[in-house]
Amino acid sequence: MYPFFGWASVALSCVSVVVAITLSTSPRIVPQRSPIGLVSLLVSEHPHGTVNNSYIVMLKDDIHPDVKLSHLNFLQTINQADPLVGNVSGIRQVYDGHIHGYAGRFTDRVLEQLRARPEVAYIERDQIVHTTKFTTQRSAPWGLGRISHRPRLSPSTFAKYEYDDDGGDGVDVYVIDTGININHVEFEGRASWGKTIPDDEDEDGNGHGSHCAGTIASRKYGIAKKANIIAVKVLGSNGSGTMSDVIAGVVWATSEAQKKNAAAEQEYTATGKTNHKGSVANMSLGGGKSQALQDTVNKAVSSGLHFTVVAGNDNRDACNYSPAAAENAITVGASTLSDEKTSASNHGSCVDVFAPGLNILSTYKGTTTATSTLSGTSMASSHVAGLLAYLLSIYPSPSFDPTFDKEGNLKNVKSRCILSKPSCLYSLAHSVLPEWIAAFMPLPPLVEAVTAPAPKRPTLTPLQLKKALIALSSRGMLSGLPDNTVNLLVFNNATSS
Repeated sequence: MYPFFGWASVALSCVSVVVAITLSTSPRIVPQRSPIGLVSLLVSEHPHGTVNNSYIVMLKDDIHPDVKLSHLNFLQTINQADPLVGNVSGIRQVYDGHIHGYAGRFTDRVLEQLRARPEVAYIERDQIVHTTKFTTQRSAPWGLGRISHRPRLSPSTFAKYEYDDDGGDGVDVYVIDTGININHVEFEGRASWGKTIPDDEDEDGNGHGSHCAGTIASRKYGIAKKANIIAVKVLGSNGSGTMSDVIAGVVWATSEAQKKNAAAEQEYTATGKTNHKGSVANMSLGGGKSQALQDTVNKAVSSGLHFTVVAGNDNRDACNYSPAAAENAITVGASTLSDEKTSASNHGSCVDVFAPGLNILSTYKGTTTATSTLSGTSMASSHVAGLLAYLLSIYPSPSFDPTFDKEGNLKNVKSRCILSKPSCLYSLAHSVLPEWIAAFMPLPPLVEAVTAPAPKRPTLTPLQLKKALIALSSRGMLSGLPDNTVNLLVFNNATSS
């Protein structure tokens, strides 16, 4: 066993200086040809999109803790022995959660030695990521009305949001972005600061993260109006940051969600009840293709964290972007008030659903009452993150009670009322009684709790909820879609039409 100070001294060795460079063209990952015995160095072909001498080193999933510690001690040794190492070289981030690895600045000599290590899975150049592009216009909100009605919006439904009053209750949403204006009155004290990854202040100096959070869970502009919102700041006030910092934000959110879930399971086992319904993460940002980010997101979802990401705003194939290409997450494209794909929204086989993304009014940075109207797939992804939190909180309910067969295939998304059950008969009778009589009788959920106790904690896995979300979505409503792109517009199932 190696001493602990080896790990600590490596992890805290140095901090790199990062210069933000704007991304401009569609990227793709190209593995650099490796000599025999060396792991691949994944290189993005994005012009000016990488950070000089900065790399993300991913270790193998099954690495033993002793091997990891030995690896970090080895890294410290070769760093100290390299005469070209300067004051800006060394580890910036250590990933020690649902993934294993680290990121930092290394010389070519150090990099070559790392590529020869058997415990290394692959190495990727670090790159700059940005909030997805958006435009600002004056307009009234309409997205909430759209997701709660299947037909195209009319004057009578334009500003009418139909929803369950308990939507979002017991659900945590991690907004991995520029931060959140947590003191905004529309968050009603449900917003909190979780983690700041870059060397920056605990505030949203950009506004993008606050806007997304407002669409997810604010009182007036949000879908899941009772959800808890947690700021995970990975981008600076200019809306940009590094891929390595984004990965660190996902690792932190995943770890926190796992802790919450474990505590909820323990509470439910001991008492038969728990207030925690699950955790959702929204990441309305994008950059070049990154295998490291995709692996991090996919493994976060596999661990139980529900995840929404943007398709991107370049009117190109979303499969060429990260995190849009992460297959376990829900990748969201943007639609307009007239049910068209927005002109900028990316498309293709990696897009799972579409949601409102043009002229969306929501909370913003600055004062406790600030608002702004923005457009882009960031806004669309925020709608879906809010919808996931909403559905998690109301499950199971008459409007959302998905069932699955033994193979995991979705059978039904609505509640099944079995007439032989007293709770079902009572619910039907309660619904047809005059209001003045029903007011003196127990609510159906109270009867259900007595007559049909749940044998285990009711919850949905990310894969189950993704299948249910897709099944609920309205089909064939959108126009202007390229080939090989789904025609699905998300729906909360709160209305019959």
